[in-house]
Amino acid sequence: MLTVVGGFAYNAGPRPAGLFRDGGGSMKRIVGAIAFVALLAGGGIAYRALEVKEANSQSAPAPSAAPAIPVLVAAAQRQTVAIKLGAIGTAQPIASVGVKSRIDAQIAEVKVQDGQYVKAGDTLFLLDSRAAEAQVLQAQAQLARDKAQLANANRDVGRYAPLVAKDFVSRQQYDTAVATAQALEASVQADDAALQNAKVQLTYYTIAAPMDGRLGMVTAKAGNNVKANDVPFLSINQVKPIYVTFSVAERELPGIRAAMAAGPVRVDALAAGDKGRPVQGRLAFFDNAVDTTTGTIALRAIFENGDERLWPGQFVNVTLVLGEEPNALVVPQAAVQLGQASPFVFVVKPDNTAEARKVAVSRTVDGQSVIASGLEAGERVVVDGQLRLSNGSRVQVRSGERQTPAGSAS
Repeated sequence: MLTVVGGFAYNAGPRPAGLFRDGGGSMKRIVGAIAFVALLAGGGIAYRALEVKEANSQSAPAPSAAPAIPVLVAAAQRQTVAIKLGAIGTAQPIASVGVKSRIDAQIAEVKVQDGQYVKAGDTLFLLDSRAAEAQVLQAQAQLARDKAQLANANRDVGRYAPLVAKDFVSRQQYDTAVATAQALEASVQADDAALQNAKVQLTYYTIAAPMDGRLGMVTAKAGNNVKANDVPFLSINQVKPIYVTFSVAERELPGIRAAMAAGPVRVDALAAGDKGRPVQGRLAFFDNAVDTTTGTIALRAIFENGDERLWPGQFVNVTLVLGEEPNALVVPQAAVQLGQASPFVFVVKPDNTAEARKVAVSRTVDGQSVIASGLEAGERVVVDGQLRLSNGSRVQVRSGERQTPAGSAS
């Protein structure tokens, strides 16, 4: 029988009896030879595996350090910073008038157009005034008649006066003449009042602008009938100057009052989408009570608005300038990141590694954050590239950047 051991085959069939006379010694020698050959084969395989491992270890590159992350930095510096409060305000006209008719009449002529700017006294509408003009003429005629009768009565009194002294006429006739003259004088006064009233009524047929302002949409047209004190058919808003109302937190009230006591308080306003410089005005009023439901107080600023950049009803960004803070420590607003516990910045240390450091931000003004604590003047902070940074990351400052010299002050 053929038997395989360790990759070698040998015949395990019946042996001649003489082969086993030594008590199995030959068999032991055969098995030992087979084991020796197997050991040599196993050693060769292990040696080949070691060669492959060494070759792989020599060909694989050694792991390198993480590359430096490029960042843009700026230096914290001390400078004079304006003390400003920001809010959202609403532009409001100083005065707004709804134009109505004071009499029942028909519109004869429209003298203005939609959106036109008018001055006080400009004619807006002419109503059909023919009936009113006739009443004026009638009152004038009545006054002229009574004046003539008064003049005749006064002459009678003048004639009767010397005659009654000589008893040529009775006292009763004289008294009657005097009473008639007095009655006619009262009639003349009444006629004059009626004439003045008719003239006033006549003025109602000419509708004029009560103030300077910008017109709205003209809804009444020539030929329309209007009623006295009916719904307005035209509005006028005074836009030069104009108000802007806004609210701030009640904690800001002491600072606002102190600033107003020192002099005029400047207020800047800029409408959304306006690419120009903010419109400058001054604080004119703060409310006499704090709104207890919101904890805010209402303020009102006045603007000359000569170019009409502020429009009634428009939402505007308002900046209240209360003064200046000298020697404030500032960094670009982009450097400040919002953390779960507090704001923080990445500080670039002298060995070009980044350190995440918590800071206290007092306020943000014109793209700069005022740092109350956590930084020193001259320290470099990362303003671009923070998303790839972690505490201890190696950084590479970008070439060609604009850096503020450490410790400089404006």
